[in-house]
Amino acid sequence: MLDQQQEQAEIARTRMPHGNEQFALVKGLLGAGKISVDCEDGKHRIGRIIGKIKKRVWIRDGDLVLITPWEIQSDERCDVIWKYTRTQANYLKRTGKLKIEL
Repeated sequence: MLDQQQEQAEIARTRMPHGNEQFALVKGLLGAGKISVDCEDGKHRIGRIIGKIKKRVWIRDGDLVLITPWEIQSDERCDVIWKYTRTQANYLKRTGKLKIEL
């Protein structure tokens, strides 16, 4: 378990959505760097994990991620650009910035 100082440092590094980015909840792993996500706008999309994330972070069912919908097929496809830790996800939920249920 994280001590208080580490937890505060992790919360300070929480990335917030900018522009057309939005929160999404991982619903399933599809393989080949693709996942199924339920987005904050109520749509279900297929997400592609970008290479920078794929090589460094392990994404599982139930994780909170930050996505960017594609310009073409914006209702069906997206790119996963960030994964939140459990501490960061709880912070976002507690402060009311997260509209989807964890």
